[in-house]
Amino acid sequence: MCLAIPMRIVRIDGFSARTEARGVERDVSLLMLYGEDVREGDFVKVHLGHAVEKMTPEEAKAAWDVYDEMLAAGTR
Repeated sequence: MCLAIPMRIVRIDGFSARTEARGVERDVSLLMLYGEDVREGDFVKVHLGHAVEKMTPEEAKAAWDVYDEMLAAGTR
């Protein structure tokens, strides 16, 4: 199973972007989104250092809600 992490784009520099999620920042490649309108503030799914898909803020929140549930279930 592959896991992609929702992250918000903070800054774009060519085909690279600085992204942030829950206080953690990462540089990711935007090459897989070539041709799409990707802007600062957008949310993207990040997998292995690559933004693989744009997502809405609502989709990003829903994914984090599921991840939080999984983490909470693992601590019981």
